[in-house]
Amino acid sequence: EIARLGHPRRTDGCFTRRIVGARVATTAGIQAGEGKLYLCAVKDVWSNRIVGYSIASQMTSALAVTALNNAVLRRGDVRGCVLHTDRGSQFRSRKLQRALAAHGMADSMGRVGAAGDNAAMESFFSLLQKNVLNRGTWATRDELRSAIVIWIERTYHRRRRQARLGRLTPLEYETIMNKQVALAA
Repeated sequence: EIARLGHPRRTDGCFTRRIVGARVATTAGIQAGEGKLYLCAVKDVWSNRIVGYSIASQMTSALAVTALNNAVLRRGDVRGCVLHTDRGSQFRSRKLQRALAAHGMADSMGRVGAAGDNAAMESFFSLLQKNVLNRGTWATRDELRSAIVIWIERTYHRRRRQARLGRLTPLEYETIMNKQVALAA
């Protein structure tokens, strides 16, 4: 199953436990009155938590590197984990490859034209579209940025119960599971 994703350096170890998803919201960006914003998010598929993200007015490799670095700051030691992305240029950049190497991470990319390969992130961005972007308009980029951050931090992490997590929120799931791991040790 993992090999079908089509990247020669794909590794098994962290795919279902740690940081493995990154995706730019849309190729066109998210429109505010004064211009577009781009969101790059890193999702830990173990808990479905968005562990790192970056929002900027241009879609560049720096956007992806910042999201990755924010995820590493939140998670700590990520050596051996896999970052799975689509094939966007920001994810194929030398800057991101250097950042992955510095953190001891491997990269993995979905197949061309196979959106299902990145379904975990597609699901997140679909929810963002439905719950935030389709419900309002923003005059400024700062207003839009605030709406996105508030939804991720207040709603998605703390209020949105997820069937795969036993009807827990991502933060509840992490709290319970981390306590169980500590007790077992």
